[in-house]
Parts: sequence; C-alpha cells; structure tokens
Amino acid sequence: MAAEEFNFLLATDSYKITHYKQYPPNVSNIYSYFECRRKKGSQFSEVVFFGLQYLLKKYLIGQVVTEEKIQEAKLFYQMHFKQDVFDEESWRKILEKYDGRLPIRIKAIPEGRIIPRGNVLFTVENTDPDFYWLTNYIETMLVQMWYPITVATISREFKKILAKHLKATSGSLEGLDLKLHDFGYRGVSSQESAALGGAAHLVNFCSTDTVAGLLMAQRYYSCPMAGFSIPAAEHSTIISWGRSREKEAFERLLEQFSSGPVSVVSDSYDIFNACKNIWGDKLKERVMERSQDSCLVIRPDSGDPAETLIEVIKILEECFGCSLNSMGYKVLPSYLRIIQGDGIDLSSVDEILQKLTDEGWSAENVLFGCGSALLQKLNRDTLNCAFKCSYVESNGKGMDVYKQPVTDPSKGSKRGRLSLRRNSDGFLETIERGAGKPDEDLLVTVFENGSLVRDYSLEEIRKNARLRDEEVNPTLHNHEQELLHNHIINGIH
Repeated sequence: MAAEEFNFLLATDSYKITHYKQYPPNVSNIYSYFECRRKKGSQFSEVVFFGLQYLLKKYLIGQVVTEEKIQEAKLFYQMHFKQDVFDEESWRKILEKYDGRLPIRIKAIPEGRIIPRGNVLFTVENTDPDFYWLTNYIETMLVQMWYPITVATISREFKKILAKHLKATSGSLEGLDLKLHDFGYRGVSSQESAALGGAAHLVNFCSTDTVAGLLMAQRYYSCPMAGFSIPAAEHSTIISWGRSREKEAFERLLEQFSSGPVSVVSDSYDIFNACKNIWGDKLKERVMERSQDSCLVIRPDSGDPAETLIEVIKILEECFGCSLNSMGYKVLPSYLRIIQGDGIDLSSVDEILQKLTDEGWSAENVLFGCGSALLQKLNRDTLNCAFKCSYVESNGKGMDVYKQPVTDPSKGSKRGRLSLRRNSDGFLETIERGAGKPDEDLLVTVFENGSLVRDYSLEEIRKNARLRDEEVNPTLHNHEQELLHNHIINGIH
C-alpha cells in the first residue's frame, strides 16, 4: 500500500473499533505496555530493542486522520460488521481538535539497548481523556515490533557466537562486523519485511545484500550506507557456460573483478574437484596473484555444512598452504577465504566453528551467509512478545490492572504504571505500581501528540547494541557467566 493510500483507521484488528463501547463508564486514561515475556527454557534470555522509530515515522507522525479516511473507514466497517459500530464522532473530534494528529504518548527504551526478557520495553497512553480508547487501538500496529526486535536479537546471537570463536582462535575481533552476510531478501514475505529485517541485522553487522534494509536505515535512521557487499556469482552465471567450461566461468570472474574481493559459488557440479583441480591447479597462479584486498572467496552451497567446509579447507591447504597465527591456529593465505551460506543457523554456525577449532583452524578463514534462519524462521512467540493494559483511570481515580490466567502463570501481566531502572547490582529491572523514581527511569518519551520527540541514528543504535566484554572474552570465569545467566532467566536482582 502506497503511503498516500494508507488509512490509519483501518490499520487495526477490526474488533478493536468496538472497544470504545466496552470500557467502564467515565474512563479517562488507558495505559499499556509492551514486553518480551520471560519464558523458562527459552533459547534467548535478552533482546535487542529496534524498529519503533520506523513505525512511528512511517505510520503515526503528523496528520493521520482526515475526513476522507473517516468516510472510507465508516463505509468499510459498516460492510464488515453489518451494523453501525464505528465511532465516527470521536474520530472527527480528533480531526477537529488535533488536526488529525494522535493524542498519544509513547515512552520507550533507547533503540539498540540490550534488555533482559520480562522487562518493559515501551509504554503507551492517551494524553486526552476523550480518547482513552486510542491506547489499545494502536496495539495491532505496535505489536508488529516483534519482528525487528526478534531479527536484531537473533543477529546479535550470531555475533556473540562468531566473536567468541574469532577471539579464541585469532586473538582479536578484526573483521567481525563482516562475518555474517544477510542473504535473506528473497526469502521473506514482503518488501517491508525485507526492509525491517534487513535493517535489524544491520544493527549488529555491516554485511548484506538486502537493499531494502539499507534503504530503510538510510531513510529512517540517518545512515547513508549501513552495509556492504562484494561482486558474487550465482549458479546461473556459472552453469550458463556449460559443465565442460566451469574453469572458463571461474576465470572470467577473476578477470572481471580483479581489483577487489569476489565470491564464487563452486558447487555447481563437484565442489571438491573445483577446489582441487580448478582453483588449486588450473587457476592456481591466477588465484595467488590476488591480494588480501582482492581475495577470492569460495562458496560451497550444498551438502552437510560442517563436513563440506572442513573438506574444502583441507583441500585448499594442500593446494595453497597455510600459516599459523599468533594463537597457533592455521590461516589460509590472505588472498583466499571461504563463505558458507547454505544451512546456516545459530546451531550450525557454532558447530562449524567448533569443528574448525578442533581441526586447528582459525575462524578468520570463513565467513557466513544466512537467509531464512535470520529473517523468516521466527514468529511473535519466538520472544513471546505481548502488549497489555496495566493501569486505568476513571472518575478521577487510578487503578492498577492485570491479567493472571490460572491455566498459564507465564501469561500474567504487570501492574500499574511502569518504569525501567538499573538497580544497585547493575541489573535492569522493571518497577511496577507507579513506584519508580522519574530520575531513574530509562524509558524516554519518543512520541507525543503526533510528533516524534526523539530521533535515533543507526550509529547511536549500534553503540547501544555493542557486545559486552563477557560476551567476547573466552576466558570469562564460569561463576560470572552463571551470575549473568541466573539474573536474566530467573529475574534475580
């Protein structure tokens, strides 16, 4: 839907337009919050907060209510419900009183911050008592935050794994930001998914082929160019030469891209033959002429990822030799690297890197590409994202509210007005029932009455999301790891 066609009044679950008739009489304020619930046994204990600014800029700032949109919504909901339940009068009041801007306040943690699950991430409330129902009307759109949060979180988990192995086998984190390449553009559900997911990955890395994510970072997060790529072959550009001319196909790529890195998929027929007899024999001199700045990146793309990569690197060692780095691990010549982009997820990356380590190889030798496991194999329950009402005011009196299902205690919700603070032990915790101190609250007003109050750049967000020392230091003491784990999982403060 083009921006000029977007109708905010239609951007919600349809049943929500009936809620203004359901709240208690004389309600003047509804206050709700968003969190990633803590879930015992979950793979992820903390989350990266990202994407709210895009939703605000794209859909909520400025005039979002017009007479034309009111009439469109009125007709639509009349047809949909087959009865008159649309609150035309209230929407027209917003148009007349606020020039169609939303009387809503949203407070949120700064984008890029790393937050243990079970803590408030943002809060929403109406700023005009006549429009108390607006708070939860916009839930549908705001809960879609689950997607960029989840992608940014998974991407950062990849970064933690890569950092751990890179530091342990090379002694440094040089090149870490380029170690995971986003291959996910074609594997997501829409252009907007590609933009949101692609940008979420760029919170942690600078390597991508997902143009939509780069454009989003440029347009909504003030980053002229957030990620980079290199010329790369696909199977069509190799097999179009015919099986008997695979060597000529490879040679063509070396010639056409002689001054920078180039990636060549090499498993169209036989990856092991390609590495041994074409790259390592017929084209060996051409490969050795290249430099670190114009390295050849060989891409296997089938078979068991770990087994195939180990076999490939052994063949390349036989053909081109290797050296030992300062940590005593083997490294291929600087003009030669491998990228594994097939079958990559959090589990397989850790397995591959551990097997390389066991075989004496540094993580410097390999890069990874990831598609669906990064941008698509996830849903709202991956991080148990939820938006719940926790406070209401009626007849001038406030009341803390909550849900507490007897059948599932994990779905219990928070109570009252919330704040997020860092306690005396250094851990983040949510304060309920309005008991928090304003000067300690880490939640920042980002949107109020139709205007963006705080604008984050991707540079700021990346700083917020940087890895902690204990996440990259392989010598971290076990008791320190256990303390951090217990705090995040069990809420020990």
